[in-house]
Amino acid sequence: MNDTLIRDAELVVTMDGEEIPGGWVALSDGTVTGTGPPGAEPAASRTLSARGALVTPGLINTHHHIFQNLTRSYAPATRYELFDWLRTLYPLWTALDEEAVEVSTWVGLAELALGGCTTTTDMLYAHPRPRLVDAQIRAARQVGFRFHPARGALDLPERDGGPAPDGLVESVEDILSDSERLVSAYHDPSPGSMLRIALAPSTQAAVTERLMVETAQLAERLDVRLHTHLAEDPGEERHCLETFGRRPVEQFEHVGWGTPRAWVAHLVFSREEERARLARWGTGVAHCPGSTMMLGAGAASLPELRDAGVTVSLGCDGSASTDHASLWLEARTALTAARERGGAAAARARDILHAATVDAAANLGRDDGLGRLSPGAPADVVVWELDEFAFAGAHTDLVEAWLRCGPVRPRHTLVQGRPLVEDGALTLPHAREMLTAHARLSRRIQRLRT
Repeated sequence: MNDTLIRDAELVVTMDGEEIPGGWVALSDGTVTGTGPPGAEPAASRTLSARGALVTPGLINTHHHIFQNLTRSYAPATRYELFDWLRTLYPLWTALDEEAVEVSTWVGLAELALGGCTTTTDMLYAHPRPRLVDAQIRAARQVGFRFHPARGALDLPERDGGPAPDGLVESVEDILSDSERLVSAYHDPSPGSMLRIALAPSTQAAVTERLMVETAQLAERLDVRLHTHLAEDPGEERHCLETFGRRPVEQFEHVGWGTPRAWVAHLVFSREEERARLARWGTGVAHCPGSTMMLGAGAASLPELRDAGVTVSLGCDGSASTDHASLWLEARTALTAARERGGAAAARARDILHAATVDAAANLGRDDGLGRLSPGAPADVVVWELDEFAFAGAHTDLVEAWLRCGPVRPRHTLVQGRPLVEDGALTLPHAREMLTAHARLSRRIQRLRT
């Protein structure tokens, strides 16, 4: 007998080529055991109703900085572009400690679940104290979230031309040692894994060439993935040209990162031949239009990236730049940005859903069925509540309506077959206590009176 049956959906979208009106999804032991049409439902210990709802695989977030929810919508930074925005916030982030990181991660993962996300990466690049990624992992295990933390890093101080203060800068030796420790202690490459580690120097404008080179070598030796920001801002391009005599993508290749092991965030400022290089290398892109538009840089061209053959996924990005962690909202933003750049035929909702599931799993290096509702795939499922008023009149294409109408939030969000959201509410205990702790910690870090 199955553990859980999700039944009576308005439509089940498997992302494996099937869309099933009135369909069902069966789950057992953390995996999908089957999908099918009405009338063929198997027995299960528990049933969740999807009546009047859309069912999809859980969405996958491929770029984020969850700790930044501690400085969300920080007023002194809201009118700045990227590097001035960072210089305003860096001094606040020197106060990060294990409690602040653990609580902010717990709250951020809960927020992601409420937006239909079931797997996320996270690049924590501010390390004023040791073992902060360990604190993130504790939070992810408490929540029950599928987690791909990317061990971020800054090693280029202001005195040497970098943007970060000394309190956030680490030595190359300490970064690489801690990276190897994290992989040894936590990385699980098995199918259905709940935890994998990636290595993630922040950006070529904030780290040394040595760190980029030696991180790529370490990732190869440990067989883990690589992540960084690339071609996000004109300031990064100026830094690379002045420091290395190369554009960001050229320098990325020079330090050994042009590989299918890597995926990058943004690629807003790129040329046609540079996009072709990424496609040739198999290097994917996490598209985060909400954040880059909020910071005034504009959005990467999703149509141009796809035309070049680049695998494009989605990312919420920083909780202090885009100021939300709803992957549904980011998906809708990606749809509108793509059509603004490429015309009305440039993207459909199904293209964006594919980016947020199948392509996202590929960019994270998952080949275990994650991002699909197929037998044996991880049991990560979202049942999307379709509000009667917001969807009134939407009869002909429910998937297209899912991103055009709304706003939309999950009725149920399941990770590994376990509901994190049920009937629209978090199932996690101690949510109020965590929010109270977050308010205390965020006010301390923002240097506000308590």
